[in-house]
Amino acid sequence: MNKIKQIFKAVVNKETITYIIFGALTTVVSFVVLKIFDILLGKDLYLLSNTVSWIAAVTFAYVTNKLFVFESKSWKLDVIKKEIPSFLAARIASYFVEQGTLWLFMSILGFDEKVFDFIVIKLSGLMTAKLIASVLVVVINYILSKFIIFTKNNGEGKNKI
Repeated sequence: MNKIKQIFKAVVNKETITYIIFGALTTVVSFVVLKIFDILLGKDLYLLSNTVSWIAAVTFAYVTNKLFVFESKSWKLDVIKKEIPSFLAARIASYFVEQGTLWLFMSILGFDEKVFDFIVIKLSGLMTAKLIASVLVVVINYILSKFIIFTKNNGEGKNKI
């Protein structure tokens, strides 16, 4: 029983809860921007629309992850010069996973012509593919952020590169 409590405490803590909350908000930013640019640019440019949504989401995610999730409070130049390139490198890796997943579902599996019913809402093929890709990306981004970008033991705050 104690082992189960230890695992639960390791998994369910302030950091993971705030990551889920801000990850959900980041996903909302990404979906809203994707939908706007999908309307503006048309469905054939879904990868370009997703790139714009990725830029907006990454910007939002950096600030919220830094301040609220991993509590890296320092804005000193030497800290920022380490965090931002690491953060962007990790997000670029997950960007390619997301783009590849969208391409697979839209261009190969034909989701661009489908509408999916999810409980009480209907999602276009693009939004369904984006939802699937987002699950993969959230897991990848958490692992990279926790163990590479915002690591513990920083004299400037809770975390360090």
